Amino acid sequence: MLRTSFPSSIRAASVLLIPAVMAGLLLAIGLMLMPHSRAIALQPAATESAAEEAPVEGAQPQSLPKVPPLPKGTPQELMAFVEKLKQVNPRPSSREEMMRYLGEVAKVQVQAADQILSQIKPSDDLYDDAAKLKLESLKMLGRMGDEKAAADMVTFAQTLINSPSPELAKEAKRLVLVSEAQQMFAAGTLDGGPALVQKTAAMLAADPNDPQSAGLAMQLASALEQMPGGEPLAQAAYKAFGPILATSTNERVRAMGDSFAGTLRRLSLPGHPMEITGTLLNGKPFDQKSLAGKVVLVDFWATWCGPCVAEIPNVLEQYEKYHDKGFEVIGISLDQDRQALEKFVAEQKVPWPILFEKPEGDGWQHPLSTFYGISGIPTVILIGRDGNVITLNARGEKLGQQLELLFQKAG
Repeated sequence: MLRTSFPSSIRAASVLLIPAVMAGLLLAIGLMLMPHSRAIALQPAATESAAEEAPVEGAQPQSLPKVPPLPKGTPQELMAFVEKLKQVNPRPSSREEMMRYLGEVAKVQVQAADQILSQIKPSDDLYDDAAKLKLESLKMLGRMGDEKAAADMVTFAQTLINSPSPELAKEAKRLVLVSEAQQMFAAGTLDGGPALVQKTAAMLAADPNDPQSAGLAMQLASALEQMPGGEPLAQAAYKAFGPILATSTNERVRAMGDSFAGTLRRLSLPGHPMEITGTLLNGKPFDQKSLAGKVVLVDFWATWCGPCVAEIPNVLEQYEKYHDKGFEVIGISLDQDRQALEKFVAEQKVPWPILFEKPEGDGWQHPLSTFYGISGIPTVILIGRDGNVITLNARGEKLGQQLELLFQKAG
């Protein structure tokens, strides 16, 4: 599935390719959220891009400089030492060499932060910088697989939750919250979910304008939605977070809150009717009355979505098997290029109706996509003959199984 962690209006053209399977626990900020089919990285702050960068293409490999040992000195001198380390622009011969170098730098930075913090008080000017340095360096080491560093980061963050510095306290709370979520998902249980939702809501209420906390809340709610049996808790999360984010004066944050209403609308569909409106690819208005008495698969998709295209043969097989018995498919295209979509539909001989609306901005802005808070495609929703939604996940084998049951009962 292709998924975005933000609503369409603020995606900034970043669509995440969610791995098909993830096993094990991602250390530090990475968080395993969906052990069966999908996972989302839950990040309270920006990732450390240096650790992600591969060697510069075309650069001549050089011997990496040796990371100097931590000198003795005043807090100011130690911070100057750290700043000098950060100015080094190494050119490693491999990614592995770069990672080793960054790991050594991070360890020295932790030592420097500890030395500085041991010499000053929380009210001193350098305290916040030194505390952030320690958090960031431990985070880096945790991302590299150092479990002790990851645990030390959480332990240290817990000591900063009541820091007199609002920004430091906020970052610490985010890190602790992620750690608690990490443990819960790793254990494969949702027992701690309600408390986690309450803590996240409290964090948002303390500063509704903070985009990092808002993004964390959105990813947490989405992660709960993907967990087996997690939809009720996800609904509780969206209900708790949405009204808070809606009060934000930050336009990006408020847009997140607005998207929660659509997501709640979608999660509430099972057992209820689904409104389907729009314009067909041929330009004619779609009439939902034409679906009366039919079993309907509503497919949010796009031609540029690999998993969507890969699912078409499966849908086509079921369509050919059950269409004459009362099975219909309605495609909701999130494409931007009408001509490319028309060409694809013609070449692939897609037989079912396609709804298309040219978006005014970036993609993901089909009115139905916004109305139902679609954040990942393909999203396939199955509707029964009575017009009520049966399931929000009718992909792959599940579609065939559901249709077999429905038409066996009918026959």
